[in-house]
Amino acid sequence: MNDAEKVAELDSLLSHVWMVRTFLKHSEEAEEDDELREVHRLLYDYMLALGGPLAEGDHAKYLKQAKKKLKKLKNATELFLEIQPEISSHTNFQMAAVSLKRAIGEIATIIEGEAHTPTSPT
Repeated sequence: MNDAEKVAELDSLLSHVWMVRTFLKHSEEAEEDDELREVHRLLYDYMLALGGPLAEGDHAKYLKQAKKKLKKLKNATELFLEIQPEISSHTNFQMAAVSLKRAIGEIATIIEGEAHTPTSPT
């Protein structure tokens, strides 16, 4: 996969992350839980860092930023997978966890060239 293809695939996967982030941000539970708010903020920060290079068509800068900030994205995912059962057992939260886990695993694979599986159940 060349850099342009990687950026296109990452951007596509980030659409899933965006939807999870939006769901979390607007949930009533986020109003009451600092950790949940931190998760949606970290997801947003990752995508915000990539917006400029994407708009500029600077694939090298995009991929550099994506790799640089990947650890924070993984940590946000791990935190959500850990706290999600305590926050809510509603299907929406369960599916958000599955979606986020899958998208971040695929993002990590593209960026690192190896599979990454968050360690929480779901």
